Amino acid sequence: MDFTLTDNKGPLLMTSWRATGACNARCKYCNVDATGKHAPREMTTQEAFHLVDEVKSFGVRWFGIKGGEPLTRPDIFEIVTYAKSKGLNVCLLTNGAFVDGKIYDNLVKNQVWSSVSIDGPEEINDQLRGEGSYWKALAAIEKLSKGKILNGLAAAITTVNYKHLDHVAELADKYHANFVWYNHLVPSGRAKATMDLTPTPEQYEWVLNHIWDITEKYRGKFEVHVHCPHFARVVKQRLPEKEFNEWYEKEFHGKCTYFAFGGYLSVTENGDLIPCFYTDLQPSEPMMLGNIRSKSLSIAWEEIKASKYYNKFQDRNVLKGKCGVCEYREICGGCRNRAYAYTGDITESDPACVYVPLSLRKK
Repeated sequence: MDFTLTDNKGPLLMTSWRATGACNARCKYCNVDATGKHAPREMTTQEAFHLVDEVKSFGVRWFGIKGGEPLTRPDIFEIVTYAKSKGLNVCLLTNGAFVDGKIYDNLVKNQVWSSVSIDGPEEINDQLRGEGSYWKALAAIEKLSKGKILNGLAAAITTVNYKHLDHVAELADKYHANFVWYNHLVPSGRAKATMDLTPTPEQYEWVLNHIWDITEKYRGKFEVHVHCPHFARVVKQRLPEKEFNEWYEKEFHGKCTYFAFGGYLSVTENGDLIPCFYTDLQPSEPMMLGNIRSKSLSIAWEEIKASKYYNKFQDRNVLKGKCGVCEYREICGGCRNRAYAYTGDITESDPACVYVPLSLRKK
């Protein structure tokens, strides 16, 4: 299965939908603060069908479903079946707790490429995701692999598990996953109340370098993706120019959406259109793109292209602080959502990066 942008017929690789705010788990770092209840104004089945139609007409080939826990929606397979009938590829992210019985059978029947969240070995994972969650996730991974629909494994990078991420890669290798996603923390949702889980810049530097070692170790077996813009700077420091350029263009999926729109456009459970899931946005904030109930994806995309707000990010001179003078800003530029969350200014420096630009070093 090829996830490269060259497979895409439209302007984006994927439209991701946060299908519900409900979840059986209480992960400490949840970026949406998912609970046991559905979120206010969650999209109905018919509205979800409308979203699928929009995704299809927009020219996107992949329809990604997230949560909360998407398998808690009783109509999830009605929506999946409808998306498949429109010729869309469907992928889904789950914590694995419900991958059994009829749900598992339906995932296999509909060829839903399923990824499982797991953050390390049992003790580490359960500290972050709840007691017993490791074995539920592992059981799901085993079943999905047997059903030949295991897509990937997803792990958040925290102070608890940043030295235990090899375990996730080992599972991906053992169960023949297509990829591993390592995601940085942005203070949104529940993560705002658990800031002690956020790695220091020095810890990020260590783990991003180690993840590159993991990438090299398992090259050819599965892909390693890192949702963290300054991973590009780390890799550039590790690779010859030609090899880096090829990796950056073909393999790096961690570009900040504000600079490159990263191939994705996200839809929340209530239909709001946002550039990235890792943020808490109010309807009045300038980065909001509208709502799928009243605005088509095509119109939203045209408005983005014409927007002075979004076009300003095409010039990295808009960046402030050390991001603004960094010699790596054209390939990185930092996480704009993290800068916004910490400072209230989306053009400020990303506080997670330890690197000091050459222009700021003492002679």
